[in-house]
Amino acid sequence: MPHRTFFWFIFPSLLAMLLFIALPIGSVIVQSVHQQHEQVLRTVENQGPFGTTTSTVVDQEATRALREAEPLGRFVGLDVYFDRAHLAVEEVGQAWAATDSIGAFVDRLMNLPFYRALIFTLTYVIVVTPLTILLGLAVALGVNGLPRMFKGPTIFVSLLPMMVTPLVGALVLYWMLEQNGILGSALQSLTGDPTLSLRASTPLTWITLFAYGVWSSAPFAFIVYYAGLQTVPQDPLEAAMVDGASRWQRIRYVVIPHLAPLTVFIALIQLMDNFRVLEPVISFNAGANAPSLAYSIYSDLRGEIALFNSAAATSMLTIIGVSILLTPVLIRTWRDFNAKRGH
Repeated sequence: MPHRTFFWFIFPSLLAMLLFIALPIGSVIVQSVHQQHEQVLRTVENQGPFGTTTSTVVDQEATRALREAEPLGRFVGLDVYFDRAHLAVEEVGQAWAATDSIGAFVDRLMNLPFYRALIFTLTYVIVVTPLTILLGLAVALGVNGLPRMFKGPTIFVSLLPMMVTPLVGALVLYWMLEQNGILGSALQSLTGDPTLSLRASTPLTWITLFAYGVWSSAPFAFIVYYAGLQTVPQDPLEAAMVDGASRWQRIRYVVIPHLAPLTVFIALIQLMDNFRVLEPVISFNAGANAPSLAYSIYSDLRGEIALFNSAAATSMLTIIGVSILLTPVLIRTWRDFNAKRGH
C-alpha cells in the first residue's frame, strides 16, 4: 500500500486518538504540576466599645482576581506527586527507618492515603483478574458441552451479570449484605454474631468486593472463550481421543493452547478495568475500608473545594501503574508475534 494511501487510511484513527487520548492526558499533566492559589487574607480593624480589635478575613475580590489571572494556579512542579497525599517520599523513608519487618512497614503504609488505595487496587487486580479468567473458561467449557437445546437459555443466564448496570448490580448486592438483608442475615446466623456488619469488617468488605468483581466480569471472559471454542480444530481433538487422552488432557494440551491468544486479550482488558475499580467501592460505601485509586480521584473532585491538581496527580500515577502492569503482557505478545512471523 502506498504511504500516502496508508496515511489517509489511518488518519481518522490518529485524529481521534489525538483529540480523545493525547490532549486530555496532556491537560492532566499540566494540571498536576500546578496548585490552586490559596485564599488571600487581610487584616481588618474593628472599632468597638472596648477599643480596637483586629481580625483576619478572606479578601474575596483579591482571591477571585488572582485565580482569574492564573486559572491553572501556581506552578509547583512535582511537589504534588511527592506530598503526603500521594507518594509521600518523606513519610515512606521515615516508616522504613522506623520498622524492622515488612509487615510493620506495610501497616505504616496503610496509614498513607495513596498507598492504602494502591494496596487495595493491586490486591483487587491480582485476585479478580485470574479468578475471572478461570471462571469464564470453566463456564465456557461447561456450556460448550451441553446439549444444543440447553445452550441458549444457559448462555442467557450466564450473561445476566453483564446486562446489569455495574452500579445497580453492586447496590443490589450491598442491600442483600446489609444486616437486615438476605445474605447479611444468613451470614450472621452462620457466624453466630448478630452484630456482624459489612461496613465494620475490612476483610469482609474486601472479600465482598472481590466476589462482586469476579461475578460482574466473568461473563465477558465466558463469551470470548465460548466464541473461541467454536474455532478449535477437530483433527487434533480426534487424534487425542484415538490416542486415549482423557477430556482433561484434551482441554489441557489442545484447547487451552488454542485459546492462549484470547487469554492474553482478556487479561489485558481485565487488568485495565480492574485497576480503575470504582463503582463497587461507591455502591458498597466502602471508601473507608477499601479505597481504590479511582475512588481517591473521585473523592478529590467531589469535595466542597475540588482538588484538581491532586486528582490529576493521582490520575497520572494510575496511568503509570496500568502501563507497568500491561508491559509484561505486551512484551510476551510481541515476542509471540515475532516468533510466529519468523516461522
